[in-house]
Formats: sequence, structure tokens, C-alpha cells
Amino acid sequence: MFGRVFMSNFRNISLLSRVWNGPNGALAGKQAEQKMIAILRNKFPKARSIEVNDVSGGCGAMFEINVIAPEFKGLNTIKQHRMINEALKQEIKDMHGIRIYTSVPES
Repeated sequence: MFGRVFMSNFRNISLLSRVWNGPNGALAGKQAEQKMIAILRNKFPKARSIEVNDVSGGCGAMFEINVIAPEFKGLNTIKQHRMINEALKQEIKDMHGIRIYTSVPES
């Protein structure tokens, strides 16, 4: 029962986000992903991996960010996330939410 209600609501939200943002909504989400990747590559030039995904159904309201970089070595998770927040502070202003995952590459 819960799964059916959840999936129905998820589809409605996805449809509403496409209607709200028009035909270019998904494109705007992809452009935002690429822009944030470029900013993070500049901030973390030695990063082994930088991933930015629009998890809002294409409207660009919610993003998931995963960065694996040696620049995080010796820093706790809060400080790592603050570095991401600082790099993306202008972009974050336009978001509803952001999920950040950071780690140091294994040797």
C-alpha cells in the first residue's frame, strides 16, 4: 500500500516539476550540473572523482554531490562539506536542497 502511494506521489511530483519548469526544465538541471562540476574541478584540481546529479526530477531544485579529493585529508566531514558549500555558495542560493558526500581517495 505505502509503495503504491509513494510511487504515485513521486510520479506526480516529477510531472509537476516538468510542467512548472517547461520543456527546458531538464536542460536547466543538466546545465546546473555541468556548471557545478566545473566549479568543483577548479576548487579541487586533484580530485579523483566529482559527481553532481539533479535528483529533483530535472527541475534543478535538489542536487546530490559526491567528491573524492585528497584536499580533504585530515579534515572532518563537517569541514569537508563546508569546503563544498563555500565553493558552491552562489548556486546553493537557487536550490531547495543539497546532499553532499565527501571522502579522501584510498592510497
